[in-house]
Parts: sequence; C-alpha cells; structure tokens
Amino acid sequence: MKKKLLLSSIAVAGLGLLAAGEYFFKYAMTPYNKEPDSKKLSGKDPLYRDKVWFKDFPKEKWTIKSDKGLNLFAQYLNHHSDKTAILLHGFMSDGDSMGGFAKMFYDLGFNILLPDARAQGRSEGKYIGYGWVEKEDILAWINQVIIKVGSNSKIVIMGQSMGGATAMMVSGLDLPVQVKAFIEDCGYSSVKEEIEYQAGNLFNLRAFPRIPVIETVSCINKLRNGFFLGHASAVKQLRKNTRPFLFIHGGKDHFVPTKMVYQNYAATNAPKELWIAPLAGHALSYPMYKTEYQQRVRAFLKKYNC
Repeated sequence: MKKKLLLSSIAVAGLGLLAAGEYFFKYAMTPYNKEPDSKKLSGKDPLYRDKVWFKDFPKEKWTIKSDKGLNLFAQYLNHHSDKTAILLHGFMSDGDSMGGFAKMFYDLGFNILLPDARAQGRSEGKYIGYGWVEKEDILAWINQVIIKVGSNSKIVIMGQSMGGATAMMVSGLDLPVQVKAFIEDCGYSSVKEEIEYQAGNLFNLRAFPRIPVIETVSCINKLRNGFFLGHASAVKQLRKNTRPFLFIHGGKDHFVPTKMVYQNYAATNAPKELWIAPLAGHALSYPMYKTEYQQRVRAFLKKYNC
C-alpha cells in the first residue's frame, strides 16, 4: 500500500513538474500573449523626435530565409555609406523599437539594418531563441550587407537586452573581416541564468522548486527549439571574440541584473570598454543619459576606426 502511495505521489509530482515546465516554456520561449510596444510614441520620451524621424524615414524591406526555411524580415536605411550598423532589438519587440538608436548611428554616417528576430515582429517562427539560435540569422544578415554595400564594408553590430546578448553570441562566430566592432546594452550572461533569475524575480519561485522547473523547461526547449538553456552562453561566446567591444549597462537594472555585465566584460580578451549608467533601469541608459551615451559610442567607434 505504501509503495503504491509512493509511486502515485511520484507520478503526480512528475506530472506537476511537466505541466509547470510547459507553462514556463510557453511563457518564456514563445510569442504567446505578448505585444510589442514599439509602435507607441510618447512626447514624454526623451527619444521621441528621433523615433518620429525614424518612422518617417524611407526604408527598404529586406527578406532572407533562415536555415530552417523561415522568412526573416529586416528594414534598411540607406546612407550611401561604406559603414553599416546592424541594430538588434530586445525580447518580444521588433526592429522599430531601435528607432532611437537608428537616428544616432545614421547621424554618425552609418547605413542601418534592423532585423526582426525570428518569431518576433514580421519574421516567421514559433520559438524565441534568446540570441542563441538568432546568431546564425545575424551572420546571414551580415553577408547580405556585404553583398549590398560591397567588400569594403565596415560593419558594427549593436544590440539592446536580448539584442545585446545576441550581439555577444554573434561575436564568437567565425565572422567576415568586414565586421569591425560590437556594442551591447544590458544583455544577459546566459539564457539559463536569465530565465532562472526571472523565475525567482517575477514568479517568486524559491530555489528548490525553481531548479527542477528550469531543467524541465531546458529539456522541452532542446526538443522543440534545438538547444539546452545552459549551452546558450554569451560568456562562452565572448571568450572567442577578437573584436573591440563596448559594454553598457544600467546601474539600477533589476530585469537583467547589473552584475551580469561584469561577467560579460571579464569574458573577452579583445579590446574592450565598460560604462555603467549609474541610475538607469533596464534598457533606459540611452534615454536617461542621451548625451553621454552618444559621446561614449562616438568615441569608441572613432578609437577603433569604425
């Protein structure tokens, strides 16, 4: 009798864990019930004028096929320059959300490419890869820029939040010589660490239940999305990076905790710079410190001839 009760308890616990894993996978790894706010413009936004400029600027529409046959979408702003900035947006957003950054880089003389990550914006896909899957998509976009602009291209890759993590993950690939530098703003150190942090922060899961739930999510993600969460590491990719890298993070970031930027910064042995925007929360360093942000980006690009 006791054996049957024990087996029943184990079965119930297992089913409960699987159900929790399915719920968190759907919440974290799919676009379910999420709407980007990139179309909303507010006059109170410090980047309002820049975003209006971006909205009105004529854009080319680009498409490519992913390795899985997904149609991926991007917008291109032509400055008729040999310099191009590829700007990578955050979680459940789209290229339009990077309009303020587009204005900054355009003023610095860059063409601008703004991809919509798979399963977000106007790109196809069921699952969000948090930068790990998308890094191969960005390599494909890099090659499209070289075809468009020419072999003398100078390419800078910049991303914010999930886009920042994507930029770091891209940095560890075998890249064309045309890629000259990277900038990341508030990206996480690894997908697993970020999801574990959010499970505790947003859902108030204590350490013991959090660990088996995240491991279950990781297994589900491997089956459906192609990778275990622990393998998707910005830190590991940065160890292979050879190009100059500017790291930016808000000092009051409680969504991607500020401590992660120090892990990222320490991981690369390439030329690097770090700036902590003291009072900025998540993804708020640019609007809160617009002038200093622009100065630091401009100085970094000038220093490395980008």
